[in-house]
Amino acid sequence: MDGYTIAWLVWLAAFGVIEGTALLNKREGDTLGAHVWKWAAIKGDSRLVWVRRGLLVAFLAWLSAHFLTGGRV
Repeated sequence: MDGYTIAWLVWLAAFGVIEGTALLNKREGDTLGAHVWKWAAIKGDSRLVWVRRGLLVAFLAWLSAHFLTGGRV
């Protein structure tokens, strides 16, 4: 295992601990999903909401294509 593999595994473990703790404490707004909804203004109602939502969709589309094509996109 190289350093990057170890770093990504540590990152995934940290994410698991953070998200798991957020799910277990049952407080609203602690999970990654809740933060993404807040950052992208998913529940908002301003003009920039559609820009932020569009950026989120574009990023998620790119990320999905990137993973599914083995990095060709």
